[in-house]
Amino acid sequence: MDVFGIFSLLGGLALFLFGMDVMGKSLEKQAGGSLQKLLSRMTGSPLRGFLLGLAVTAVIQSSSATTVMVVGFVNSGIMQLHQAVGVILGSNVGTTVTAWLLSLSGLQGDSLFIRLLKPTSFSPVLAFIGILLRMTGRSEKRKGAGTILLGFAVLMTGMSAMSDAVAPLQDAPWFTNLFIKFSNPILGLLVGAILTAIIQSSSASVGILQAFAATGAITYSSAIPIILGQNIGTCVTALLSAVGANRNAKRAAMVHLYFNIIGSLLFMTIFYSLNAVIHFSIMGESINAMGIAVIHTSFNLAATAVMLPFSRFLEKLAIRTIPDDKAPEQFQLLDPRLLATPAAAVERTFLVACDMALISQESLDGAMKLRSGWDAKLSDSVRRQEEATDRYEDSIGSYLVQLSSKNLTQKDSRLVSMLLHTLSDFERLGDHALNMAKTAQEIHEKKIIFSAAARQELSVLERAIHDIVKLTVDVFTAKDPETARRVEPMQQVVSDLVRQIKAHHIDRLASGSCSISYGFVLEDLLTASERVADHCSNIAVALIEMPQGSYDSHEYLSSVKRNSDEFELYYAGYRSRYLLGEDTSNSAN
Repeated sequence: MDVFGIFSLLGGLALFLFGMDVMGKSLEKQAGGSLQKLLSRMTGSPLRGFLLGLAVTAVIQSSSATTVMVVGFVNSGIMQLHQAVGVILGSNVGTTVTAWLLSLSGLQGDSLFIRLLKPTSFSPVLAFIGILLRMTGRSEKRKGAGTILLGFAVLMTGMSAMSDAVAPLQDAPWFTNLFIKFSNPILGLLVGAILTAIIQSSSASVGILQAFAATGAITYSSAIPIILGQNIGTCVTALLSAVGANRNAKRAAMVHLYFNIIGSLLFMTIFYSLNAVIHFSIMGESINAMGIAVIHTSFNLAATAVMLPFSRFLEKLAIRTIPDDKAPEQFQLLDPRLLATPAAAVERTFLVACDMALISQESLDGAMKLRSGWDAKLSDSVRRQEEATDRYEDSIGSYLVQLSSKNLTQKDSRLVSMLLHTLSDFERLGDHALNMAKTAQEIHEKKIIFSAAARQELSVLERAIHDIVKLTVDVFTAKDPETARRVEPMQQVVSDLVRQIKAHHIDRLASGSCSISYGFVLEDLLTASERVADHCSNIAVALIEMPQGSYDSHEYLSSVKRNSDEFELYYAGYRSRYLLGEDTSNSAN
């Protein structure tokens, strides 16, 4: 091979790796959050985990991406370690699909059917269809499908270029002697592991081996240990992703490593022991791309069949390798490793935002209870919950900034925008809960006692606040923009209640039946209540508007209140539900 042949080999390798990267990422993006949701909802069944791991990896064409995703899920607490084991085993089998696709390049024959199956025949057609979809497709799905086809065509073009570049090596003695050395099981295993660790993709390293196999210089005795090593080398990606993660995430990465090491050693021991007795005739024969795919799949299926019943053993082995500390680890809400799979990261961020919303709701309920009965422990709980919402806002906000720069689907991009618009509103709910708690403390310390009529007014308002916050959190967690339209009519009712209570208080001041000092704490409670309803309105508007790709809260609210029969219907219903006593204007504090 001269210098130009080396250039051709490097160019083919570049096209091959680039095509694989583009195709894999596009497949993952088109799958959206559905595959990630399946993984995150695993049960304790190792078999079900295996099947889902196999399916996800076969779709996104990357066992590394699946295992990194699993490590991120375990680190974030979405998935337990025992659930991750089955998925990891399945990902090893799922990745063999790529080798079978690449083996099409080695088909021999002149029949029309065989020629149609060859990548050199259909790749140009796929590339042409792909570029048409990319350039003319109006929807994101069409463009995504075009990118997948282009990636596959580039991958196959690179594969052909590599095969053509190394073809002259079939007559080079040094090249043949090199692969004869790799027939040493230990050396072949190390070469396969190192090559795969460098490029961090077993699919890519198997594809490179298939390209070199076109020279006819690689025998079964050389290819088998290299293939086993490739399975070990792919574990590097998961191990790197676990650096800095919690213990369970590190254990998930170790399960992947142990499976491949134990499987490889077991396979080599049995296979080479049998070979010493039987002397397999194929060992000296040249292997082709199809043979490599067969070996790759056979090993992973055999290793999985042996190890799946012992999944608990792998889990225990990982736990013994990375034991627990006496002090518990801090739970990590959002894992940067999930940013490599944006759809999974978006879904996880939304779940964390739902946790934040529920904490805000609980803090407000607790704060309102303090008004009618002071409880120092409950007050301290409200304070801690407010601090928690601050941490949530900081963590989620920073994570979303990183996430927004990723290649997101339109649906995920709009969900990210909605979260960015609503984070501060949920955080402010926690702030107002703390303000209510402080006002309740002032009422307790100053021994302020409201009259029965005043208590009835505040009880009605608090009931309305509880209901609007619960409705807002429910529609947010359910991503329900239709039901979210009920929030604004309720916000208007809360504003009416606040205005009426203030008017009643002014009447009481004028009659001398109420003191100004009592009015101060009442004003604080009313202001906090009205602000809470306003933030609920903001959240609902974002939930309604963002799926449509727009956000103009002022225009939306003005339009709704001017022209909506639905608004009037709900408003009338809520207004009749939250009525103040008729005699409150004549009652004293």
